[in-house]
Amino acid sequence: MNSLSSLLATDVGWGTTLTIKTLIVLGIVPLTALILGYTFLLKMMSHMQSRLGPMDPGGFHGWFQLIGDGIKFLQKEDIMPKQADRRVFALAPAVVVMSTFLVFVVIPAGPRIVVAPLDVGIFYALAVSSLSVVGVLMAGWASANKYALLGALRAAAQLIAYELPLVLAVVGVVVQAGTMNLQGIVAYQMDAEIFGWNGIGLPLILTQFVGFALFMIAAQAELTQPPFDMPVAESELVAGYMVEYTGFRFLFFFIGEFGTAFAFSALAATMFLGGWGLPFGDPFDGDMLAFDLVGPAVLFAKVMFVAFLMFWARFTYPRFREDQLQALAWKWLIPIALINILVTGVFKVAF
Repeated sequence: MNSLSSLLATDVGWGTTLTIKTLIVLGIVPLTALILGYTFLLKMMSHMQSRLGPMDPGGFHGWFQLIGDGIKFLQKEDIMPKQADRRVFALAPAVVVMSTFLVFVVIPAGPRIVVAPLDVGIFYALAVSSLSVVGVLMAGWASANKYALLGALRAAAQLIAYELPLVLAVVGVVVQAGTMNLQGIVAYQMDAEIFGWNGIGLPLILTQFVGFALFMIAAQAELTQPPFDMPVAESELVAGYMVEYTGFRFLFFFIGEFGTAFAFSALAATMFLGGWGLPFGDPFDGDMLAFDLVGPAVLFAKVMFVAFLMFWARFTYPRFREDQLQALAWKWLIPIALINILVTGVFKVAF
């Protein structure tokens, strides 16, 4: 343990540290997308819907299905429409993935396992996550396809509408914890008490359950996953803004969607479920090394629980019409979020 602690304490230059952290995050983005895709899209959905196809390739539990899909995408020909804006068309998938990469920069997996512990961490995460709409608009416009353009415009309208309840859902957490730093929010949940009892700290889902529900609904819409998948409605738009993409470029959109789903699940787990903190207090007496070793596993377990709820909704509910989708955001989610902020502020002042 002492040798490991000495290794972690080794003094290296900031450039080397930044490079290592960047490479780790670059590897985490596709890895998390593969984990969610395999666990939920191929396996959980197969069990829920009695789909035999994804359970067969490779023998045991269809373990080869995801590998086969990856090989298929890489082998497909890279085709661009003749009238497409080639530079914008090629850059759009990278912009979508880049927004996902930037979100992971501030998500802590332990006391010292975070790329950039920004004081405005949650504000930064929500801001950069909205950059994906730029990539979506680039893809729709550059494809020279009316289906793609219509899908991109739907996506832009949807992302703008649901960005507001997503941000407002987080305000209650920020008000109660008194900080926008994600590490500070984790520390608050570990140290706070429930009517004088500190057995499990104070997971903010107990007091911000309305904010948690709002965040999950808005995150689902931001991901354009069912029942909020109007931008890629197969029966109307074929595949929306992705209709002209093939091979590895289409795979980039897949990685962006599922990587962002993992990132949103990690943000929800951090803000509402205590993040990397253990649910039964601090058994390590503040030993940061122990938390750095255990924290990633704890956070991963919480992320998978949140992602299960997200994908469960995806496989359960039918698609909203466009008017229903917009009405839900503007007539219901935003007013409820504002009331939640008001109630949280009153209780913060009173108690």
